[in-house]
Amino acid sequence: MVLKLHAAGLWCDITQKGYEKKRSKLIGAYLPQPPGVDQALPQERRTPVTPSSSSRYHRRRSSGSRDERYRSDVHTEAVQAALAKHKERKMAVPMPSKRRSLVVQTSMDAYTPPDTSSGSEDEGSVQGDSQGTPTSSQGSINMEHWISQAIHGSTTSTTSSSSTQSGGSGAAHRLADVMAQTHIENHSAPPDVTTYTSEHSIQVERPQGSTARVAPKYGNAELMETGDGVPVSSRVSAKIQQLVNTLKRPKRPPLREFFVDDFEELLEVQQPDPNQPKPEGAQMLAMRGEQLGVVTNWPPSLEAALQRWGTISPKAPCLTTMDTNGKPLYILTYGKLWTRSMKVAYNILHKLGTKQEPMVRPGDRVTLVFPNNDPAAFMVAFYGCLLAEVVPVPIEVPLTRKDAGSQQIGFLLGSCGVTVALTSDACHKGLPKSPTGEIPQFKGWPKLLWFVTESKHLSKPPRDWFPHIKDANNDTAYIEYKTCKDGSVLGVTVTRIALLTHCQALTQACGYTEAETIVNVLDFKKDVGLWHGILTSVMNMMHVISIPYSLMKVNPLSWIQKVCQYKAKVACVKSRDMHWALVAHRDQRDINLSSLRMLIVADGANPWSISSCDAFLNVFQSKGLRQEVICPCASSPEALTVAIRRPTDDSNQPPGRGVLSMHGLTYGVIRVDSEEKLSVLTVQDVGLVMPGAIMCSVKPDGIPQLCKTDEIGELCVCAIATGTSYYGLSGMTKNTFEVFPMTSSGGPITEYPFIRTGLLGFIGPGGLVFVIGKMDGLMVVSGRRHNADDIVATALAVEPMKFVYRGRIAVFSVSVLHDERIVIVAEQRPDSTEEDSFQWMSRVLQAIDSIHQVGVYCLALVPANTLPKTPLGGIHLSETKQLFLEGSLHPCNVLMCPHTCVTNLPKPRQKQPEIGPASVMVGNLVSGKRIAQASGRDLGQIEDNDQARKFLFLSEVLQWRAQTTPDHVLYTLLNCRGTIANSLTCVQLHKRAEKIAVMLMERGHLQDGDHVALVYPPGIDLIAAFYGCLYAGCVPITVRPPHPQNIATTLPTVKMIVEVSRSACLMTTQLICKLLRSREAAAAVDIRTWPPVLDTDDLPKKRPAQIYKPSNPETLAYLDFSVSTTGMLAGVKMSHAATSAFCRSIKLQCELYPSREVAICLDPYCGLGFVLWCLCSVYSGHQSILIPPSELETNPALWLLAVSQYKVRDTFCSYSVMELCTKGLGSQTESLKARGLDLSRVRTCVVVAEERPRIALTQSFSKLFKDLGLHPRAVSTSLGCRVNLAICLQGTSGPDPTTVYVDMRALRHDRVRLVERGSPHSLPLMESGKILPGVRIIIANPETKGPLGDSHLGEIWVHSTHNASGYFTIYGDESLQSDHFNSRLSFGDTQTIWARTGYLGFLRRTELTDANGERHDALYVVGALDEAMELRGMRYHPIDIETSVIRAHKSITECAVFTWTNLLVVVVELDGSEQEALDLVPLVTNVVLEEHYLIVGVVVVVDIGVIPINSRGEKQRMHLRDGFLADQLDPIYVAYNM
Repeated sequence: MVLKLHAAGLWCDITQKGYEKKRSKLIGAYLPQPPGVDQALPQERRTPVTPSSSSRYHRRRSSGSRDERYRSDVHTEAVQAALAKHKERKMAVPMPSKRRSLVVQTSMDAYTPPDTSSGSEDEGSVQGDSQGTPTSSQGSINMEHWISQAIHGSTTSTTSSSSTQSGGSGAAHRLADVMAQTHIENHSAPPDVTTYTSEHSIQVERPQGSTARVAPKYGNAELMETGDGVPVSSRVSAKIQQLVNTLKRPKRPPLREFFVDDFEELLEVQQPDPNQPKPEGAQMLAMRGEQLGVVTNWPPSLEAALQRWGTISPKAPCLTTMDTNGKPLYILTYGKLWTRSMKVAYNILHKLGTKQEPMVRPGDRVTLVFPNNDPAAFMVAFYGCLLAEVVPVPIEVPLTRKDAGSQQIGFLLGSCGVTVALTSDACHKGLPKSPTGEIPQFKGWPKLLWFVTESKHLSKPPRDWFPHIKDANNDTAYIEYKTCKDGSVLGVTVTRIALLTHCQALTQACGYTEAETIVNVLDFKKDVGLWHGILTSVMNMMHVISIPYSLMKVNPLSWIQKVCQYKAKVACVKSRDMHWALVAHRDQRDINLSSLRMLIVADGANPWSISSCDAFLNVFQSKGLRQEVICPCASSPEALTVAIRRPTDDSNQPPGRGVLSMHGLTYGVIRVDSEEKLSVLTVQDVGLVMPGAIMCSVKPDGIPQLCKTDEIGELCVCAIATGTSYYGLSGMTKNTFEVFPMTSSGGPITEYPFIRTGLLGFIGPGGLVFVIGKMDGLMVVSGRRHNADDIVATALAVEPMKFVYRGRIAVFSVSVLHDERIVIVAEQRPDSTEEDSFQWMSRVLQAIDSIHQVGVYCLALVPANTLPKTPLGGIHLSETKQLFLEGSLHPCNVLMCPHTCVTNLPKPRQKQPEIGPASVMVGNLVSGKRIAQASGRDLGQIEDNDQARKFLFLSEVLQWRAQTTPDHVLYTLLNCRGTIANSLTCVQLHKRAEKIAVMLMERGHLQDGDHVALVYPPGIDLIAAFYGCLYAGCVPITVRPPHPQNIATTLPTVKMIVEVSRSACLMTTQLICKLLRSREAAAAVDIRTWPPVLDTDDLPKKRPAQIYKPSNPETLAYLDFSVSTTGMLAGVKMSHAATSAFCRSIKLQCELYPSREVAICLDPYCGLGFVLWCLCSVYSGHQSILIPPSELETNPALWLLAVSQYKVRDTFCSYSVMELCTKGLGSQTESLKARGLDLSRVRTCVVVAEERPRIALTQSFSKLFKDLGLHPRAVSTSLGCRVNLAICLQGTSGPDPTTVYVDMRALRHDRVRLVERGSPHSLPLMESGKILPGVRIIIANPETKGPLGDSHLGEIWVHSTHNASGYFTIYGDESLQSDHFNSRLSFGDTQTIWARTGYLGFLRRTELTDANGERHDALYVVGALDEAMELRGMRYHPIDIETSVIRAHKSITECAVFTWTNLLVVVVELDGSEQEALDLVPLVTNVVLEEHYLIVGVVVVVDIGVIPINSRGEKQRMHLRDGFLADQLDPIYVAYNM
C-alpha cells in the first residue's frame, strides 16, 4: 500500500539549498549560459543568474500586492522563464482598436480608488504600497498621486484608437450604390489560413531573422500586401495581416484525419493521446483514522456542556470580541452565555405568535443574520436555538436588495420553511428599510419576521421554565449553507450526534484541553471558524479571542499581536491572514509566538497555501514559531473536517510534501516530477484522516470506483461526524451522502455509505492526505482536467505583478461547441494603459499555454471594483460567469483566442467530383430523380381580350390609350400627408411626352438611338420623361438623383452611371439642375465633365412632326442600371419585345385591368420597381397610386393609410418599407385602427426583392397588422435579378406561398435536406412567389453546368421572352456576357439558351395544384453566389451568420459579415452605451462557433447606421469591407480574435 516514493525524494522538505538547486534546474533550460559557454548569444540577452538566497525572502516581502494564496516562488519563476522563452518568438498579437471615448473614461467616477473597503474570504484587499505598510480602510492611499494618475490616464489618447477624423456622419457612410468594382476583382484568392500544416507540436521556434514580417507597431499603416500581392495601404489590413501571420502558426493538436461523409459535419471527438500517462499502481485501500477515544467526562450533548460550564464556572471567559482599534470590546462569560441562551430559547418558543398558535415549534428552521464583527450575539442566538430545539440556519447579512447570490440564499430559506430571522440590534438598524420603516422583502426571499435577540429586548423566562436538555440524537442540529459552482445555494444538515462527535474528534485530533485560549480570525458562522470557535470551544470550556474581518483590514498583524498578548495556544487562520501578516510585519520587536502549539490553516486544501505557510515560517521562526505548529486542514461543507495535521512535539519529523507533474495531474495521474519541467505543483499534506473516520478516493465521474494508488480521485469519508443531507433535496443527497465505493471486482468496500467531500486528492505514504484541488474548480478541457486555482496562480505570477488586484480574478469554464473553454476575468487597475493591459493579457496566454498546455478561450479585463462580490468580499464566481454569458459584464479589454483553443471543428470539406455527363440519363431521370425544371403558364396559350397585344411597342400603346380613353387616370402621386400631389391621365401623359420629344430633338440635337439619363425624384416627371424618350427614339436610363444632404458620396454614383451608360444628355428638373451646379457638387464632380443638361420644367409648346417608331422589336427600349449587393454596377439592355412581354406577363399574373387600382411604394430606378412605376399602367390601363418611399420617413403610416383609403387589392413595396412600418408603427396599431385603417381588402402585398425572402420580417409584419384586417396569406415576395428583372411574383390565383425547413449544415455542402420545423440547425425558407407566365426555370450545377434533380441545390437558370438581352458596359466583358446570358447545359437539353441568375436555389414539387391544374413547383431561393462565402471548403450565406449574431445580444441591431484573407469579419451595430461594446465580442464568437462551426477572425462594433444599405434594403457588404479596410468606419471597438 505504501508507495515507494522516498527514493524519489518526494516527501522530503525543500530546504533552502534544495530550493536553489531545484530552481536552477527548473529554469536552467531557459536561462542564458554564463559567459564563455556560448559566445553566440547576443550580449543584451544575458541576465544575471539566480539572485542569492538571502534576497529571496526579502523580495517576497516587498511585493506588497500579490496574492500570496497563489504564490509559489518556484512557480513564479517558472512562469517568468516560460515567458522569457516566448520572448524570442514574439507573439504578433494585433492590438484591438478602441474608439477614444472608450479609452478615456468619461468621468472621475469611473475611477473609484482601489477597493479596500471590502476584502474577501478568499483573498485580501489590504492594499500595501511597495514597502508593505498596511493601509486603513479608506482614503489612506495617497490621494493626490492617485488622482493625478487618473487624470493623466484620461487625457492620453491611445495609438490604437481608430481615426476619429473620418469624415461625415453615419449617413455619410451609406456608400449606398457606389461602384466598388475597381478592386473587388483583385482579391481573388487570398492565402488560406484555415488549413493547418503542422503535424507535430506547437512550439515552432522562429529564427531571429525570420522572413515572416512582424507587423508594424500598432497604428502606422504600412503598405502591405494581401495574399496575392495586392498592395493595400491601411492600418486595418496591416492588423489583419498580422493576425493572419499569427494564425499561420501551427495549432496545437493537428486535426486528425478521419473519413466523414461530407453530408454529416462531425465535430471532432477528442481521441485519447496514446502517450498520455495512465495510473499503474495497485488498487488503493481505504484508510482508517485512529479510534475515537471515549473520555469519561465528555458531555452527552453540546447543550449539556454549556449547562455544565454555565453553572459550575460562570465567570470563566468564553469569548472576547475586539473593536476596530484592536481593543477588547466585550467579554462573554460562560455564565452569561448560558443565561442569555436560555432567555433566547424561551422567547423563540413562547413569545412569537400566540399561545395557541406559536410561530416557531421545536424542529422548525430559523435563520441567523449577524454581522461579522458580533460573534457574541451570534453565539447566544445559536445556543438559544440549540436549547429551544429549533434549527439555526446562519447566513450572511444582506446589504442591499440585490446582493450577488442573495436570491439563492432566499431560495434556501424558502425551501427550509424559514419564517423568523434572528438578528442583533445594530444589524437590524443597518438593514435597508422602506419609507414606513419596514424591512423590505429581499429578492427571492420568503416573508420574514425579524426578531432582535439582545437581552434587553427579551422577557425573562419564568422561574419554573427550563430548557429540555437531551443526549445528542439524530435530530438536525443546524444547517450550513453551501454555494455551488453554478451559484445555487444548498443547505447541509448536521445532526446533533454528528455535531457532538465532530467536536470530540476535533478535540482529540487537536489535543484541546480545558480553558485553553484560541485566537479565531475565520468566519464564525460556518466551516472551520464555526467548528472550532463556537462549538468545540464550548465543549472544552475554552476562551476564544475573535478577530473581526474589519480589524484585519486595518491591522493585518492584529491576530499575531493577540496571540502574544493572550499567550494563545491555538490560532485559526487562512493562508491570506498569514500573507497579510508577512506584508505588514516590519521587524516588530515584541512578537513572540512560542506560546502557539497549533496554527490551524483552514484553507490547507488549496494547494497554493503551501507558499504562505513556508514564507510565514521562514519569517517568524526567529520569533519563536516552531515548524511543527503549522497544521493545514482540509474541510468541506458536506464532510465537515476531512483531515487535519496533528500538532506534534517532535520537530524532527518534517511535514510531507510532493512535487507533482502538472501534466500528469491533468490526466488524473500522480507523477513525481522529473524536475526538468516548468509545470509542477508542490503540495503539502493536510495531515491524517479524522479519528473515527474511514477515507478512500474514488473516480470523480461515473460509478464510484476506488482509485489506484497513483491516481487522483475525489476523497470520500465514512464517519458519524459529517453532514447527513442537502435539506429537501433527496436526489442530490443520494449522490453525495450515500456513496458506496466499489472495488475493481465490483463489490462495495463496506456496507456503510461514504460521503463525497468535493475535494480532489490522494492518500500518500504513511496515511498522509494530499489535496490538489476542488471538484468545483475542475475544468475538463478536451479530456484533460485543469484546476481553476492553478490557472489563477499562473496568471498572478505574470509580470507586472501589480497589474491585477490580488484576489480580483475569476477563472471558470463555459461550454462552447461541446467542450469546456477557459475564461479568465480580472479587474485591472485604473491607471493601466491599453498597452499595459494588452501586454499583460498576451503574457498570461503564453504562460498558461506553456505551463498548463491549455489554451485560454477568453481573457476579459473589467474596471476595478466592478465584479460581483460575495458577502465577504471575494469574487462571486457564478454571478460573474452569468454576467459574462448574458453580455452584461462590461469589460474594458477583451482578448479571445478561439483559433488556438477550438480544435474540435469538423474537417474542412474536400469537394467530391460531381456526376458528369456520363451518368445514365433515362428520360427525365438523373440517378433516380426527376430533373428540377418548372415553368409559368405559356404566354401563347392564354386567350384574353388583351388589346395591347396587337401593339409591338409601348409608345404605340400609350398613343392608342390617349385616343380611346383620353381622360382615364393612369397615375396618382401622393405626398407625405397622403393627399394627391399630382396625377396623369392618358392624354396628359401623351401630350407631355410629345413636348419632351421635341425638346430632345431641337434643344438636345439628339439622333434616334442616343442614350439619355433621366435624373428625377420618384414621381410623374420621371414617367413623362421616359415616354418622351421613346417618342424621340432615344434610349432612357433612369438614375437616382444625388441626395442634397450627402452630395459628396451620392453624386459620383450619378456621374458614374451617366458615363458608363454613354448618355448623350441628361434630363432633370430645375431644382436638380441647380444642385448639379452648386458649390458642393463642383467639389465632388467637375461641372465641365457633365453632358448637356436639359431642364424639363420649361418645355416647348409644339408637337413633334412625327412620333418615332422603331424598325425592329429587338432594338433597345431602355437600359436598367443597378448596383448589386457585391458593389458591382451593372447595366442590362431591355429590348422593346422584352419590355412588352414583361408587361404582359405581369398583367396576366396579377390580373390587371383598367378598372383596377394598385398601390406602389418602391424606388422607380431599376428592376421590377421601375417597371411597375413607369410601364405597367400604360400597358394594362390600371391606375397606379405612387407613394415615394422617402415620404415614409416623415410619415411611416402613409403607405398603409393609402392602401386602406383607396381600397386597394394589390400593393407592392420593398423590404425597407416593410421594416420601416414594422419598427415605426409597432406600437401604434390601436391608434391606426381608431383612424379607420383597414387592410382587409388587400389580396396581394408583394415585396419586390432580389434576395432570399426575409421570412422573419414578413411574418412579423403579417402578425403586427393582422388586427387591422391584413390576411396573413396576402404577404409574399418576388424574385428578380440582373438577367431577368422578374422571375417570380405571387399572383392573384394559384396556391399560397409555402414554407419548408432545411438543414443548414447540409446547405453548406450544397445539399438540400428537408427537416421538421423546430429541429436543430433548421432554417425556414419561403417560396419566392409563383413563376411568371412565359418563364422557364431549371436548376443547374454552377460548376459543371449539368442539370440537377428535384430538391437539389444549384444555380437557378431562366429562359424567358422578357430576359434582358445582355450587359451594357463600356468594357463589354464578352466572356461574362455570353456566360450569363447565353448558357447551355452540358448534357440533357443542350439546345435551349438559358440566362444564369447567379442565385442558388432549388425547385420542389408540392402536393398543391396550379391555376392550370398541374402539380405546383415551388422555387426556393437560398442566396446569391456572389455573396456566398467559401470557408473551410463549405459555402456559407452571410444572412445565416448575421441572423445568429443578431440573436446573440439585445443590443445588436444589425450585423453584416464578409471575409478577408479567409478570416471571417463580423460587423455589428450597437444600440446601447459604448461600455457594452466589448460584451458583444465573446457572444458573437460563441454563437457563430455553436451554430456555424466557424471561427470569427475579427469583430467590429460600430454605431447604428454604419452598415450601408441600398435602396432595396439590401446590405452592401463589399462597401462595408472596403470602408473597414480603408479605416473609414470609425468603429467603437475592433477585436482581433487569436
